[in-house]
Amino acid sequence: MSSIRYVSKSVVRALSNKGTIQRIEPTPWDLQFLPLGPIQKGLLFHKPNHQQETKTLITHLKDSLSRTLDFFPPLAGRLATVQHGDETTSFSIDCNNTGALFVHAVAEGVRTSDITQHVHVPYCVHSFFPLNGIKNIEATSKPILAVQVTELDDGIFVGCTVNHSVSDGMSFWHFLNSWSEISRGSVDLSKPPVFERSFLNGTVDVPIHIPNSQVKQIHNESIRLPLQEKVLHFTKENIAELKAKANAEAGSDNISSLQALLAHIWRSISRTKQLDPNEEISHRLTVGVRPRLQSQLPQQYFGNAVQFGNLTLKAGELLEGGLGSVAWQMNKMVAAHTEEKLKNFLMLWPKSPRLITTSMVNATSALNAIGSHRYEVYGNDFGWGRPIALRSGPGNKFNGMIVVCPGVEDGSIDIEACLLPETLRALASDQDFMGAGML
Repeated sequence: MSSIRYVSKSVVRALSNKGTIQRIEPTPWDLQFLPLGPIQKGLLFHKPNHQQETKTLITHLKDSLSRTLDFFPPLAGRLATVQHGDETTSFSIDCNNTGALFVHAVAEGVRTSDITQHVHVPYCVHSFFPLNGIKNIEATSKPILAVQVTELDDGIFVGCTVNHSVSDGMSFWHFLNSWSEISRGSVDLSKPPVFERSFLNGTVDVPIHIPNSQVKQIHNESIRLPLQEKVLHFTKENIAELKAKANAEAGSDNISSLQALLAHIWRSISRTKQLDPNEEISHRLTVGVRPRLQSQLPQQYFGNAVQFGNLTLKAGELLEGGLGSVAWQMNKMVAAHTEEKLKNFLMLWPKSPRLITTSMVNATSALNAIGSHRYEVYGNDFGWGRPIALRSGPGNKFNGMIVVCPGVEDGSIDIEACLLPETLRALASDQDFMGAGML
């Protein structure tokens, strides 16, 4: 495959910049992501049938992005910092319309089939994303949002990089859904974002101060391992069977499809490692907060509204207890994230900030599940048809990272697994795993 060729780079600002929002104070859910990389998701499309000139298409996407930024002022801004006399730093989102980065590139010799028909995610996909290798804290000088539109021989890839200290996965897809809606000709949004943060009142004093020692550590930390990425595809039927099995074994009907699937993957990967039965292993997953604070946090809330849940078991307990036992314990862990627990997190975190570092998520015996199969991905039609595939950029690709995505077929789920090469080879030879999924 040929290397990427950059045609142009430009800054896109909100069209009218008439928003009343000037500054947003980050919450603990936002600030905890400062050491990590941004969210990087991209959509693959067939080229338009009407042979629209590339120049016209790029101009249209830039114009529609500018109109979309009118509704999402944080994405056209930057992070601002204030140094305090007590050796701490506070951060805020300055909605100053400095602008988003827009890149137009060409990948000659690359076809859509090179991406969709390979089990391994080809490394060229990483070059379809802007701002690779940066950390969220760098948004004091780097854009909060960057877009790269890459022409393939027979397709178009729209890659987006969004600062994870400004947006979680749901807000990311809310923005992309809105951009595609405006690109199709809408003037107003069917689901405008909500930035109001009254749920912090009486709970968190802002701005939140973070010790400078932790800020310094963010800039010094870096971990790289020889990893590979594969897309594991599970059909609607695969998932239904796993859910039925898990609930039957647990004597329950409360285990969700995703909990059954994640328990199955966790057990399968752990089985390939031939761990000591007494070794403790962990599964960390993001728990969506919006449904648990419905009265104060609407679905269209823009920002981070996720909290990490952690389940730790001994390897012997994980493998011998059965799918139902593991899935049920995962279900209980998620259910324990009550409104009281969430508010306690918000109240206590500023008193002793704990940032999510790369060393925390890169533990060799842990899995980290992020994303959701409920995001609206394949409805993102910018005016020339629905996407045919979803892929991620290189940001936050740590050993054991499991990214949950909706599959192309209704009810299916894709799992982007980032693992050591030897783990993926062993997984491909695991008959129990291959019986329920597909590498």
